[in-house]
Amino acid sequence: MIIEEKKKLPVDGNFTFENGYRTWLTSIFIDIRDSSRLFTSENQEETAKVIRAFISELIEILRDDDGFMLEIGIRGDCVYAIYNTPFQKDILNCANKTFYANTFINMFNKMLEQRGIAPIRAGIGMSSGNDLVIKTGRKGVGINEKVWIGTAVTEASNLSSLGDKNGYRRLMYSSLSYSNFIDGLKAQNS
Repeated sequence: MIIEEKKKLPVDGNFTFENGYRTWLTSIFIDIRDSSRLFTSENQEETAKVIRAFISELIEILRDDDGFMLEIGIRGDCVYAIYNTPFQKDILNCANKTFYANTFINMFNKMLEQRGIAPIRAGIGMSSGNDLVIKTGRKGVGINEKVWIGTAVTEASNLSSLGDKNGYRRLMYSSLSYSNFIDGLKAQNS
């Protein structure tokens, strides 16, 4: 396997089953708490409207037009995005997205409460790492995806599952992400 270091991950067409790329990534996961209860509620139509609106707005917050977003998606009750973050300012941009998502959840829940609907609890996790990205799947059948090997994706997912649970706050950051965006904020304010 040939592994190349890159500041920016190349387009999907550059990935083969024989290569991989190592780059700086930051991942954000937003995981709905108690989704089993929410998804099995008696009023399925109301739940569908709430979940559709909630996830749609989170995707809009996480989406990016600057070309540093690598992937965005939904996995079960979780919305996630992965970004190329070779510079400290990129990690700060990701942290800003978590702040916007947190503010949106607060506003959305206030609106739900005013309508007599139970608020949505969610954990938001963010992690950064110098990770390896490879293409996996089966040659010739068209079933293949990128796999993110390292800390950025797994740690963000794990952190999101802790957020807003067992006394933890909603926003959870890896130490690498946190130190980088705090340093980025200090640099902006000096």
